[in-house]
Amino acid sequence: MRRRAYPAAAALLCALLGAPGGAAAAAPSAAATSAVAPSAVPDRPTGWATAGPGTTGGAGAAPDSVHVVRTRAELKAALANHGDPAAPKVIRVRGHLNGNETDDGRLLGAQDYAPGWDLRRYMDCFGPDGTSWSDDRYEWCKRMRTLRVTGSNAQKQQIQLTVPSNTTLLGTGRDAALLGVYLTVNTGRNIVIRNLRFEAPTDHFPSWDPGDGATGAWNARFDALSIVTGANIWIDHCAFSDGRYPTSRATVGFHGKRVEHHDGLLDMEDGTDFVTVSYSRFSDHEKTLLIGSGDGKGDRDRGHLRITFHHNLFSDTAQRSPRVRFGQVHTYNNYFRGSTDDPDYPMRGQALGGSSYFLGAGLESKIVSEYDVFTQTGPGASPDITVTTFHGHQFSATGASYNGRRVDLNRIARAKFETEAAKARAEAESTGTPPPEWALRTFTTDTGWTPAATYPYRPQHSPRAVIRTVLREAGPSLIRTAWR
Repeated sequence: MRRRAYPAAAALLCALLGAPGGAAAAAPSAAATSAVAPSAVPDRPTGWATAGPGTTGGAGAAPDSVHVVRTRAELKAALANHGDPAAPKVIRVRGHLNGNETDDGRLLGAQDYAPGWDLRRYMDCFGPDGTSWSDDRYEWCKRMRTLRVTGSNAQKQQIQLTVPSNTTLLGTGRDAALLGVYLTVNTGRNIVIRNLRFEAPTDHFPSWDPGDGATGAWNARFDALSIVTGANIWIDHCAFSDGRYPTSRATVGFHGKRVEHHDGLLDMEDGTDFVTVSYSRFSDHEKTLLIGSGDGKGDRDRGHLRITFHHNLFSDTAQRSPRVRFGQVHTYNNYFRGSTDDPDYPMRGQALGGSSYFLGAGLESKIVSEYDVFTQTGPGASPDITVTTFHGHQFSATGASYNGRRVDLNRIARAKFETEAAKARAEAESTGTPPPEWALRTFTTDTGWTPAATYPYRPQHSPRAVIRTVLREAGPSLIRTAWR
């Protein structure tokens, strides 16, 4: 994982942590915050993962269901657990596991999955401006279309590993990592994932969609971790990033856009419920964290997608940290940072003509943010980056700070919702069609639920205490004792 220097951010951080004014002036005293500062790595989750039957992972696993794995093949066998995958199991990961590694130790690439595949030739079949595909544009177009599909399916079969119910997946040592693994949870329940580094899979066969957005977009297929209809899941002390393969190094495609070989770092959808993500790092990525896969999925997602994020670091995560549809999502004591002039993942919000943001309130989402901290550097940096709306009219924030000063996220979210709703109503009027239902709603800070009435937690109120805690505790290699 790359470690980037933040000269301006370092100066700002010093001011936040050591200066007598700024954030400290508006914050409780050190004595007041020390009582709630985490003093040891917890052995159980806080937040939504405690709901229902709770989350214990592989607790109580029989001796022969405790596995130590060092390769993809060993991890696949451990997940199967001697033919009883749903029985409690603990899997300890040692070293780097590569999703593209075969059982005999070979590393597979694009030509292994689809011999003859050529990304440039695939792009040629859309024409010079990327507006439309034609099988007849060149003699190779039909073959490229077929190879993209067969290659993608072959890569999926190789790199996808599915975590069943009643599993603890635990990294041991300082170098435990899943590289290029497409880790999935499909209807699994009671799962704990801790102390692991995830390097997002590189999709060798991304697709170009000319109709996605104003000028088209690249779409990759594989997330680092995808949870579909899962329940009672705790993700703790992990790290997620693009690692060695940032998008800034990818081939330049249509309209100057670089080809996107990564999908999400962590996506949760289709009725997933009761999840806590804590003390983890998300960095150097574009489409970071998606909750709810579409506005038309309300029949699956309403009443679900209850998720807590606390004490996580989001660093240079250009979008979706997270973006939420339908869910009751609680974010507290997270630290978000970025720069408008970062060379790989610049954070430029709407005020700068960009599309970056941290918190995204989508349709029928009910986000409650408490004492989250934001820092941003670079020309034109502004609180505009903190939150945006995608048809979401319910949002509540308390105690947020931006660059050492308290910031009213509710005001920012309200202004953005009212702007997008007015635009939607005007477009409907100009075409003589009814406006979308969401555009007739009124923004409110009443989300219909209160975290404090749902589960116990003790947020830190001081921005500098939050920064200290997150930078000290978040990420792998911080678990001092084995768990479960």
